[in-house]
Amino acid sequence: MRSLGLLLALMTLSGCMNVSDMGEGVRYHMSDAGLLDHSDTRRTLSVRLQPDSFILIGQGAFVPPGKGPVPRQNVVAEEAFKAFIEYFPLVRRAQAPLGLEEALAEARSLGAHYVLYTRYARTDDRIGNGDQWYDEQAVDRLGWDTGVVQMMLIETSTRYLIDTVRIRSRGGLLTLHDTTPADLLAAPMREYARSLVGMSR
Repeated sequence: MRSLGLLLALMTLSGCMNVSDMGEGVRYHMSDAGLLDHSDTRRTLSVRLQPDSFILIGQGAFVPPGKGPVPRQNVVAEEAFKAFIEYFPLVRRAQAPLGLEEALAEARSLGAHYVLYTRYARTDDRIGNGDQWYDEQAVDRLGWDTGVVQMMLIETSTRYLIDTVRIRSRGGLLTLHDTTPADLLAAPMREYARSLVGMSR
């Protein structure tokens, strides 16, 4: 009798929404409750770019304040590139951190339409595995990783600031083992790339 009730409940729910929508709702609530990774993206403008736009992704050499190991030098640009390449076939990434003027000059030399200039503003790489515990041995350092990324989207030819973005990310209780703040960047970067081409999901 109980299994029949569950079956009827599932059939009723499936009439209201599909399985992927239900899964997305569960994921959203679990991340909001702190069980899964969570990110919050704030943009100044809601612009769209043509999918054939040529974008150079660069990262500043700024070392973010925070606790724990310092992130790899070019990690934000690397994660942005991985996300953007799916939606912008002409995207390129600078091989090393560089200043804004250097990024604009490189974009002009390549013929890129836009520069996506990124940096970590803050990171906190908490203890998430045995090696980190051995290094730090501080109970107050246990917990989930956090990070704040800032990005500017600039038109190369006019130097016009098209968009500014702030991504605040936080790990989750179920995903904190053996992770770093950089591991939290994939989802919000992909979401931002999708929004630039006008894809809502």
